[in-house]
Amino acid sequence: MFDKICINVIIKKMTGSSEVYSEIIGTGSYIPERVVTNKEIEDAISVDSGWIEKRTGIITRRFAAANEASSDLAAKAAKNALKTAGVKAEDIDVIIVSTTSPDMPFPATACFVQNKLGARNAFAFDISASCAGFLYTLSAGDQFIKGGMAERALIIASEVKSRFINPRNPDTYILFGDGAGAVVLKKSKGKGGGGIISVQMHTDGTLGNLIQLPAAWSRILPITIHMDGNRVFRHAVKKLEESIMETLKLNRLNISDIELFILHQANLRILERVAERLCIPSDKMLVTIDRFGNTSSASIPMALDIAAREKGIKKDSLIILAAFGGGLGWGSALIRW
Repeated sequence: MFDKICINVIIKKMTGSSEVYSEIIGTGSYIPERVVTNKEIEDAISVDSGWIEKRTGIITRRFAAANEASSDLAAKAAKNALKTAGVKAEDIDVIIVSTTSPDMPFPATACFVQNKLGARNAFAFDISASCAGFLYTLSAGDQFIKGGMAERALIIASEVKSRFINPRNPDTYILFGDGAGAVVLKKSKGKGGGGIISVQMHTDGTLGNLIQLPAAWSRILPITIHMDGNRVFRHAVKKLEESIMETLKLNRLNISDIELFILHQANLRILERVAERLCIPSDKMLVTIDRFGNTSSASIPMALDIAAREKGIKKDSLIILAAFGGGLGWGSALIRW
């Protein structure tokens, strides 16, 4: 699907990392039980069978139950990540939740998650950066560890976007699903270039009107998401390509040095276009949008957890994470597994 012959022009190899770094020691995800098929959506908006899959690559998505809010999904993903990491909730120093579908305006969704987990020793707060939010939370957790304020950080992205879609707006109604993903970061020392190697983030607020949710919370009847789909598509491809190249150049790497690319799962056509432009082989581009739809900031940690559990990631593999979303915000990160 993505294969193409190409020439690498990046100079090898990666520079050394700092002595203290953040290592991912556990991943987890939670996917709501309700499966929503394309037929259900297509019937609601009166389009031909197969239209959604052809346009987006989505086959199914999951919707949260009526009594589930973002903190519920986040806590379940976090419990799975803690179990994988072999870490107790009370050993976590900071909880950071990325969400643009919080339970309510305040307190932060992270506060509810702290309570659900019993992580009484952690301070907790939210970050709102739309689909790029997981990279922002990952970077924040990394900085707390490198700055000496935390030994272990719980980084979560959780979204209940199904509350904010409407059949009268097919451009967004066909795309979004619900889910949560989490990682546990631990302070490590050494000169092996492990863990989180680099994170680059960007924002262009002049284009903030391209994707927006005027006012809504996941426990309250919402106003719906508004999106200029064509313009978003063009900006997404361009910014994802640029941010991936920025990370490669910064670390003196080639595409061939990267074991896995995990991009925000917004639309299969975006993934295909980026892969084509950068000559990324199909076996290196992880695709989960067919199963879960666009889960906003949760898509990257959900995909990372799936890759770890289903594909198995080799030790010392280099992975690039890249995202684009409302704000407009975008960025990329390089991690060594």
